[in-house]
Amino acid sequence: MADSEFLPKLSQNLLEILDDEEYYDITIEVGNDPNVKIFRAHMVILNYRSPYLRRILSTNKKKNDGTLAHIKLPNILPEIFKIILRYIYGGKLSLEEYDDLDIFNILVAANELSLQELIPHLQSFLIENKMNWMKQNFNLVYQTSFKNNSFLELQKFCTELISKKPEKIFDSPDFTSISEKVLITLVQHDKNQMSEAQVWEYALKWGIAQNPGLSSDPLNYSNDDFNTLKDTLKQCITFIKFTKFTSKEFLNKAYPYKEIFPKELYEDSIKYFLDRPEPQVIKEIGFKNIDSKIITNKHVELISKWIDKLENTDELKNLYEFKLIFRGSRDGFTPKEFHKICDNQSCTVTVVKVKDENEILGGYNPIEWKNDHSNFGSFGTTGDSFIFSFIDSENIETCLISRVGNETCAIGYWFIYGPSFGSGDLEIYGGSKGKVSFNNKSSCCMKNYYEKQIRKTAELFSVEEYEVFKVVNDN
Repeated sequence: MADSEFLPKLSQNLLEILDDEEYYDITIEVGNDPNVKIFRAHMVILNYRSPYLRRILSTNKKKNDGTLAHIKLPNILPEIFKIILRYIYGGKLSLEEYDDLDIFNILVAANELSLQELIPHLQSFLIENKMNWMKQNFNLVYQTSFKNNSFLELQKFCTELISKKPEKIFDSPDFTSISEKVLITLVQHDKNQMSEAQVWEYALKWGIAQNPGLSSDPLNYSNDDFNTLKDTLKQCITFIKFTKFTSKEFLNKAYPYKEIFPKELYEDSIKYFLDRPEPQVIKEIGFKNIDSKIITNKHVELISKWIDKLENTDELKNLYEFKLIFRGSRDGFTPKEFHKICDNQSCTVTVVKVKDENEILGGYNPIEWKNDHSNFGSFGTTGDSFIFSFIDSENIETCLISRVGNETCAIGYWFIYGPSFGSGDLEIYGGSKGKVSFNNKSSCCMKNYYEKQIRKTAELFSVEEYEVFKVVNDN
């Protein structure tokens, strides 16, 4: 019999000692009023299991008169210490039993008690299994991880998230509670997919949230209100690149807050827009006139940049031709017709005109379409797909792009759907075997496997027209 087979019995016996109320020789007061609890324990076990408790116990030994040693741990929640104490005695910690926040608090408590073997294990567990929770609670994770150098893995996670996906933090529920330091890091970042005007709007949102009672409408501001917001954003505003705004964006989104601008920044911005050269007409001679009822060559140029993972303002890299292979009003709106024409086609762009709205939706699929007739369908894997929207079909500046977040669920394959990205992220549904009118509100667009919600609403919508193009590199 292997020695390790006896360990569960040893663990059980030690936990029985913890639960026994007869032989304890120390009491531990945990938490702060009103959430305080007294725990009974044994000095010899605590002494050898926790270097932190060993140091405390060295000055709190049992007195000769029989009085029990008593220590206080005000920085740890009683419910968390109970979990930690059972780990100290029994050597077991089943993390699947606890809430996400509890696991994070266990990590913090393990660090305070110098339980060094737990710290890397808990960090790895959080990063591998609780990624979404940490993104949603980024400020808590960031502030905690950089208080000391024990949480190097969490520090690395935070640094990479800020570097690669700053929009995840902008869109997190606790965005307005992030520190000024984090906000400035986000604002300075050059590679997020948001426009500079969107970054400015988030900075304003943060600044207003730091001053409860401050209106979101600058028309209602007094001089004191402007001064308050100016003091709040004085470190951040200098990093906003106002020269990357369009003239309209600067007029509508920045100019109303001119009172909070440093004088030199305001004057430089005004001079830039007054002296800005007339916009050049986009050269479209390289593009063949696109056969589309939905998009123009301006849309084609922007989507081409996205395919090459360029920024909107970057110079065009490849001259793609968009060859129409499917049009709903011509070929039929049913999933059957879509799969008949588009299956086995790769590198395709789908564009959708939303019925009764001046809105375009779409997506890029670099891999082939397939038709899965199973009960639940399946998914195609790719890290290069994306979905997008133009809130105003005539204004490309209203664009929003969302790249795939879960690569294994990038493209949906199911016989009752037409083009399908993720699981409902963008899903065009024509009705089972064509029996349901395509213009019924049955298509959907909601955030699941892609990084962003590309519509303002997750409500079902009707489709007026949709087209699928084969993307060909003409270079």
